[in-house]
Amino acid sequence: MQGRLHHGLHVRLVQPPRALEPPARRMREHHRRHPWRLSAGGLYIPHAYHDMKPDDLSHWDDVGFILNGRRFMVWWQHPRYVYAFAIEELAWSQQEAEFGQVPERDWLFKGATTLYKQVGKSGTRKKPIGSESQETPESRQRYYDQLDERIAALRQQGIDLEVRPSWTWRRYLRCMGINLVAPVEVRNEHELAQLAKLARQLVLRQTTLAERFPGAYSRADWLREHSEVRT
Repeated sequence: MQGRLHHGLHVRLVQPPRALEPPARRMREHHRRHPWRLSAGGLYIPHAYHDMKPDDLSHWDDVGFILNGRRFMVWWQHPRYVYAFAIEELAWSQQEAEFGQVPERDWLFKGATTLYKQVGKSGTRKKPIGSESQETPESRQRYYDQLDERIAALRQQGIDLEVRPSWTWRRYLRCMGINLVAPVEVRNEHELAQLAKLARQLVLRQTTLAERFPGAYSRADWLREHSEVRT
């Protein structure tokens, strides 16, 4: 842009930078150009349910929906899944406190044999195509066997933990992401639709998890469910 004189000084007129496009607008534009393949009920369903039984215990799932022209992606976990993960975390910490970290952590590549493939018409040249590692060291295998026994014992007796329903959401580049922990079952597309409905109602402030699920998942729930599974 041309400059001009102002009180004897040459001043360059600089056009102010255009304001950045709001994230919500970019999100809507991405959705418009790259639409989801939605079900008849208007949901993005990434998983199939043909192998799920009506009385199965579900653990986690994902579902997407459109609200006000924006994508919402729900990453759901059942409290029993959070509880099971906490058991494994506790077992790991106990194992490391008693025996230290996993022995021979570099065993996979240490002493590995390179595998070759003959190339060329004469077959005299070789091309590396991979490697073959040695067998798992006995000390490492024993460590994991002890860890598995520890996890099994904790699963059988349960741990002192309460998992309460919770949800958080944040804006990502191409969607709004919802992390949801709630004691619902998702074993088919109908139940998945109910999960999506719950997430939508939470976003719109039409309900709260405290109203829908006032309790907490505890050791008693864990032991009851696993007793039913064993019988």
